[in-house]
Amino acid sequence: MGSTPQPRRGNTRQRIQDVALELFAEQGYEKTSLREISERLDVTKAALYYHFKTKEDILISIFEDLDRPLRELIAWGKEQPRTLETKKEILQRYSETLKGAAPLFQFVQENQASVRELSIGRTVKKRVLDLAELFVDPGASLADQMRCFTALLAMHSGMFALKDVEGSAEEKRAAVREVAFELITRAHSPEAGAGE
Repeated sequence: MGSTPQPRRGNTRQRIQDVALELFAEQGYEKTSLREISERLDVTKAALYYHFKTKEDILISIFEDLDRPLRELIAWGKEQPRTLETKKEILQRYSETLKGAAPLFQFVQENQASVRELSIGRTVKKRVLDLAELFVDPGASLADQMRCFTALLAMHSGMFALKDVEGSAEEKRAAVREVAFELITRAHSPEAGAGE
């Protein structure tokens, strides 16, 4: 990663989250200690313990901050008609939710084994399945179900995949959304499953 993350706000809890996530992404979750986090923050371990007792507590708090808007998006999506326009709106809103969570998704991408072992692994899996349900129509073919899951995968890992490609962050997000929209459109069309 190399660059210092921009604090989301000025408070200590969020500074701890930002620095921990930066270290987790640089070194891996398993190789990062609370001591290293406190040293990077230039605070004592006691000050760090005041906010978080373990690395997992820090990681859980980061996921909870992302989970709130995801739960709201899923609840909103369940109340909407299952139209292509709704699905595209969900993807658009999801893209905005993910915009500020790029370091978190880079961490998840690079630390999949650790995430699976932690309690947040179940939560992440449930949110992805809940989101997928908003896109997969009843009776969808396996190919169309795969298109829906691939659209979500593109949303999660697209920015990571394009990190070394020329273009601004917004151009890359637009390209990721375009691919996800194409997959959802194909899965939604009535003739999509014909012949598969």
